[in-house]
Amino acid sequence: MNAYMNQYQNNQVLTASPEQVLIMLYDGAIRFVRQAKVASAEGRLGDKSKAITKAVAIITEFSNTLDFEVGGDIAIDLKRLYDFMLTELSAVNSRNETSRLGPVENILLDLREAFAEASEIKKREDLQQAAAPASNINRAAAAF
Repeated sequence: MNAYMNQYQNNQVLTASPEQVLIMLYDGAIRFVRQAKVASAEGRLGDKSKAITKAVAIITEFSNTLDFEVGGDIAIDLKRLYDFMLTELSAVNSRNETSRLGPVENILLDLREAFAEASEIKKREDLQQAAAPASNINRAAAAF
C-alpha cells in the first residue's frame, strides 16, 4: 500500500503547476510543525527534532528561491518572515521552547492562504485570456 501511496504522491508533484507545488510545500511545512507540537507534547524529542528539521528544510528552500529583482519589497518581507520562522524553529529544536511553534504555524497558514488565493486569481485570469481569443474568433465568424 505504501508503494502505491508514494507513486500517487510522486505523480501529484510531477503533474502539478508551480503554484500547486508551492501550496503542497506549505502544506508539508504546516504538517511538520504540527507533528513537532504533538511529538513535543508526548515527550518524543527525536520525532520533534525530525519534524522541525523537515519544516526548516522547506522554509529554507522558500527563502533560497526568492527573486528579489522580480519580487522587490514583497520578496524582502518574505525573507524576513522566513528568517523569523527559522530562528523560532531553531529555538524550539535547541531549547525546546515549543510555545514558539504556534506563531510559526500561523505565519505558514497565512502565507499558504495568500498563495492559494493568488493561484486562484492567476488561474481565472489564464482562463479568461484563453477564452478571449476564442470569443473574438466566434464574433469574427458571426460577422460573415
